[in-house]
Amino acid sequence: MANTPIWPGSSSFFPGDTPFGFYDNDLDFQCDADKVAVFCARRLGYPLTDVELQDISFYAAFEEAVTTYGNEVYAFKASENYLSLEGSSTGSALNYKLQKPNLGTIIRLAEQYGEEAGVGGTVSWRTGSIDLIANQQVYDLNDWALSQSIDNGDLEIKEIFYQAPPSVVRYFDPYAGTGTDVQGLLDAFGFGNYTPGINFLLMPINYDLSKIQAIDFNDTIRKSNYSFELINNQLRIFPIPNKNGLNLYFKYILKSDRNQAIVSGSIGTGVVTDISTVPYENPTYKYINSIGRQWVFEYTLALCKEMLGYIRGKYSTVPIPGSEVTLNQADLISAATSEKTALLERLRAYLDETSRNKLLEKKAANAEFIQKDLSAVPYTIFIG
Repeated sequence: MANTPIWPGSSSFFPGDTPFGFYDNDLDFQCDADKVAVFCARRLGYPLTDVELQDISFYAAFEEAVTTYGNEVYAFKASENYLSLEGSSTGSALNYKLQKPNLGTIIRLAEQYGEEAGVGGTVSWRTGSIDLIANQQVYDLNDWALSQSIDNGDLEIKEIFYQAPPSVVRYFDPYAGTGTDVQGLLDAFGFGNYTPGINFLLMPINYDLSKIQAIDFNDTIRKSNYSFELINNQLRIFPIPNKNGLNLYFKYILKSDRNQAIVSGSIGTGVVTDISTVPYENPTYKYINSIGRQWVFEYTLALCKEMLGYIRGKYSTVPIPGSEVTLNQADLISAATSEKTALLERLRAYLDETSRNKLLEKKAANAEFIQKDLSAVPYTIFIG
């Protein structure tokens, strides 16, 4: 190890010199690799002092810096657009593609609210019925569920159809209790021999509505009104049936269907299901602009400082004739750590300033300022 060569002052990059080879075939990366090595070596003190790194050390740091830059950019983009990306196909990479917002995930969330109201969602409403028994008021729907092979506790009743016949079917019933005496009117005009269903009297529409409402009120107040009570799937109905052969229908759901957390068709690797499946790949180095490349160069230097600090930390002091030299391992690692943190914070702040929300806020502020400026312009006075 004592004869391991260190940085000689120049290098020549070849594909395969980086640990992963993500960008080795990118001509721009190949061109910049040696330039970055020289830049970092000189910033570390070469040629006034030796730099205990090799060319492949600089290349490894360069590759890591490019990958870190891409990771920060694409992590931001994935977070910014995740609502639109969730559920989409992972078939092709999203790098360098303009993404269009959509309401897919919002609608998928909103469907669950409509589901409870019976106007949408992914849970099927099913229909069931029980036979009504004369003089029996209480019915156990849990027993019905067991007879249908539904697990205990899985049944949830959503709607029960137990109402009186609609009032309109008794509109012409002279015994409906409305007090209008339509039959008497027919007799007065000489139409008494006709059924009340054949009405030769022209009545306004509000008369029909009033009569139907009167039938409803009569049934509600003077008769035993139709209603029911449902507690823990124990159904109590009013009025009590007075004969057999009637059916009571209801709609229900299975709680297990509602509690199903997996969206149908989403199982597998072909759909974006979480942030780790968003199809972003490593960036293409030649497409990174000068702003991004400068950040990469500075981050590469910080990584090189860190590596050099760990290397020099193997020995805290080096003996020389008549004395010893203390190495700057602690200073290098401290500086590298703070520089890496500052660079990441700077990049994240820059990305945040270009987020959709921040850009819309800036646009709204600009529009407000423009309106204020224009309000100071004198109005033209028209003289005819």
